[in-house]
Amino acid sequence: MIEGPYFVLVLLGALAGGLVAGAFIAFSTFVMKGLAALPPAQGIAAMQSINVTAVGPAFMAVFMGAAGLSAVVAVVTFVLWPDEGTVEILLGSALYLFGSFGVTVAANVPRNDALAKLDPQSPQSAEQWHTYVSEWTRWNHIRVGASLASAASFTLALT
Repeated sequence: MIEGPYFVLVLLGALAGGLVAGAFIAFSTFVMKGLAALPPAQGIAAMQSINVTAVGPAFMAVFMGAAGLSAVVAVVTFVLWPDEGTVEILLGSALYLFGSFGVTVAANVPRNDALAKLDPQSPQSAEQWHTYVSEWTRWNHIRVGASLASAASFTLALT
């Protein structure tokens, strides 16, 4: 049975992954749809502002904290190799680190960086905006699934 500080780390990993999944699903289910319904110049400007705000302390503490917890829990699991929950804990760590954090770094952030360079008022930006919304949202769906599956996997390890 998982106990003590190790239990707390796994529990915090589950909670953080669930919080991140909640933030990401909001974007997948209504934020991006709402932005896409706006005229391109307004949608671009709004998303540029959201991207600046998103890297603030509140979200980054949860997002990066979940990545840190996932890494620490994976290392501790390899060191302790508990009798129960090992597979679930390692799976939860991998899902978050690769499916949420990794996809963010490899897919969503480069799109955000490209969007930051667009002039919202430029007619050429409209086509890029439509591509951005489609691609960014597709990758975000993966982040939702990975974050939620990570939280579920950590939770299963604790039961």
